[in-house]
Amino acid sequence: MKKNLLWLMAAILVSGAGLFASCVDVIDNPAQPDLNVADMIIKNAKIFTSDKSTPQATALVVKDGKFVYVGDEAGLAEYEGEVTDMGGKFIMPGIIDSHMHITIPVGYEYAPMGERIEPNGKVEALEIMAKYIKDNPGEERYRFLLDKKFLKEGEDFVKEDLDAICPDAELQIQEAEGHSIWVNSKILQKHGITDDTPDPIPGLAYYVRKDGHVTGNMYEGATEIPIILDSSMELTDEQVDAALQRWIDFSVKAGVCCVFDAGLPGDMAFHEKVYKRLCELDKQGKLPIYVDGSLVVNSERDTEEGLKDLKRLQREYNTEHVKVHTMKIFMDGTQRIHTAAMVTPYVDINTIGPSTAFSVEGMVTLLKGLNEANLDVHLHTVGERASRTVLDGVEMAKKELGDNFHVKVTCAHLEVQDDADLDRFAKLGVTANFTPWWHADDPTVSAVWLGEERSKKQFRCKTIWDSGALVTWSSDNITFEDFMTWNPYLGMEIGMTRKSTEKTLVPEYFRVAKVLPPEDERMGIEEMLLGYTINGAKQLGIEATKGSITVGKDADFLVFDKDLLTAEHEGFSHNQPAEVYFCGKIAKK
Repeated sequence: MKKNLLWLMAAILVSGAGLFASCVDVIDNPAQPDLNVADMIIKNAKIFTSDKSTPQATALVVKDGKFVYVGDEAGLAEYEGEVTDMGGKFIMPGIIDSHMHITIPVGYEYAPMGERIEPNGKVEALEIMAKYIKDNPGEERYRFLLDKKFLKEGEDFVKEDLDAICPDAELQIQEAEGHSIWVNSKILQKHGITDDTPDPIPGLAYYVRKDGHVTGNMYEGATEIPIILDSSMELTDEQVDAALQRWIDFSVKAGVCCVFDAGLPGDMAFHEKVYKRLCELDKQGKLPIYVDGSLVVNSERDTEEGLKDLKRLQREYNTEHVKVHTMKIFMDGTQRIHTAAMVTPYVDINTIGPSTAFSVEGMVTLLKGLNEANLDVHLHTVGERASRTVLDGVEMAKKELGDNFHVKVTCAHLEVQDDADLDRFAKLGVTANFTPWWHADDPTVSAVWLGEERSKKQFRCKTIWDSGALVTWSSDNITFEDFMTWNPYLGMEIGMTRKSTEKTLVPEYFRVAKVLPPEDERMGIEEMLLGYTINGAKQLGIEATKGSITVGKDADFLVFDKDLLTAEHEGFSHNQPAEVYFCGKIAKK
């Protein structure tokens, strides 16, 4: 009996030990939810990730709007859910357009640029406009669009010319580059512009004068935008939403999942009106695009007030997919109207163009203010002196602030660069943003003002890329119209070819069949894809969540029936994604 009792006690101890072990196991391994049940599992795809650590993959998994797995198909064994076999289709991250405009085009939807005319000189232009006005009586404002190249050398309009053909209504001629207009006396009177009206930015944004009298011609957005969009505040929310919806529909169709809005000069009230609607659409779940916004500051004297306004916009326009943290500055203008700031003089007028909106010292002050407020800056820089001023300012600010300097600085357009500045973008950490659909042009046109040598050394994006700088791509345009030049695949094509042929998705008048020199500035397809994805995310400071197909990031991605890596460069503009996903949800199928 004693033996039996011992066996019983041993059994109890063993059982207790097992029970204890079982309890410990429960404590150490509590019941977990099944984290491997996925919302989407994709295999048998050719995935260009834009992630240097894993450049390509064949499978991915999405859960709760994020990538939770990217790799080969062997790793899919850990996930449960419906599996989609892509049959070798090409997948890439969502497109990031890192310099475009939203608010200006919304205004232009209801105040169009007008009838496009291509006259042979000023006299014929006046005749064409006079006939149109006669054939279309009763309009409050007549609008025309004219490329200055159709005027003969030395020709220009003055208000008296326009008053003669349109004495009883308003008349506006938009120059094709979108940086200057001509108006008649009716419009000058409406806006209170007289001989005594001060120029917004002397030498850069100004009213053209002759013998001290305003002529009706004016340069740059700070002068022209308040006139062109003077009826925009009358637009209803429904009208603004309708224009925005057109843009949203295009963006979804093209696979543009993120944009940087480069602002609206001279009319902050309308800019905010549009931003309010963007935020409201986002709150309603109707904005399948991440919008990174900005505030335009016109000149150095506006720095302090501009910083205050930008901080306010950052607070007020802040939803899941709308953020504002960048100041936009038009440092100079355009080549054709000689408002681009040059280092080497224009050959036709023997001057270097206007002063830049900010001096080097003013740029340093601005950068220090932005740095303190944790804000960024994006600058329109067409001429080499505009970007050099920015680079000099960044260099000085970095010397003062050292490792504490963290402003993201982007120079946009960069049509003409001095050789001495090409490697400074990389050295100073300044992003170089190009608009590649501009890179198809006839250099003999710009040779008139640049000279033959400089006209053949424009848009040197490959040189800057190879120096190690961050290079990004954009669509920059100020009207929606048919969205032709908003097409990122057009940007990719011309970025790779530096020409536009009968294969290119553009009208015939846009075609330039010869390669724009230097030929070695043509980009490769992978460089174009990286510039439109992860590089754009880095420019905007959102690379932790956007820009690549990487575990933990938002599941923004595009599916193509064609392999973009092997597609022909000529005609590349005809590509379009078959499916578009934004934060893991289908946006287009």
